Amino acid sequence: MIFEGKNFMDIRGNLNAINDFNFQNIKRFYHITNHKNNTIRAWHAHKNETKYFYVSSGKFMLGSVNLENNEIKKYFLNSNIPQIIKISANHANGFMNLTKDSSIIVFSDKTLEESLDDDIRYPYDKWDIWKIEHF
Repeated sequence: MIFEGKNFMDIRGNLNAINDFNFQNIKRFYHITNHKNNTIRAWHAHKNETKYFYVSSGKFMLGSVNLENNEIKKYFLNSNIPQIIKISANHANGFMNLTKDSSIIVFSDKTLEESLDDDIRYPYDKWDIWKIEHF
């Protein structure tokens, strides 16, 4: 699921808004930056936890894998186009920053303790989606 946002600009600057996203079930969030460009953080899964990804600066490629049928989805996120991507429970997720100084915020519907009891890790290349074709 994708929550689409809008970008508003005037002489003062930009405002990104995603007004259709509801924080009702969010219990925590964390903010991630990488030291180098094209750093892969993958694969992380939960049977019960749902996560929401928002790029606050730069660009990322986000991957999602349904653990029941191995369906893979790729999303390209850009902080200039505000979106929140929902990765449901029973999915693995991974991401790679595509630009320098990129940052991503992850919101979760579980506490840290609940998440740690539901933590599944896979090697970054189990689903090797990280090649980017340049035209």
